[in-house]
Amino acid sequence: MASNGIVEVTDANFDQDVLKSEQPVLVDFWAAWCGPCRALAPIVDELAKDYHGKIKVGKMDVDSNQATPMRYGVRGIPTLLVFKGGQVKEQIVGYVPKETIQKAIDKHVG
Repeated sequence: MASNGIVEVTDANFDQDVLKSEQPVLVDFWAAWCGPCRALAPIVDELAKDYHGKIKVGKMDVDSNQATPMRYGVRGIPTLLVFKGGQVKEQIVGYVPKETIQKAIDKHVG
């Protein structure tokens, strides 16, 4: 899972890897059984490559980690949250085109 510079985010490492990150972090909340999540995965992989060194990209499996999605009100998946300085800055729910996610990220990079 941690290829392409994508971090596997869990309830246990969330605060350290996401909230305390120096860089903005894009977290993809997903599940193996979710079709739109699987469709979005290659886009998230591309974004991890495109923004390498500018943002951190993490994926969280909502089936094995339930505390964090509850904490941030993640009800539908896929949900993408952009964190900066420990705060949620953007929220994208459902399958969206790559450009939509890039616009959200670009507001917080640089």
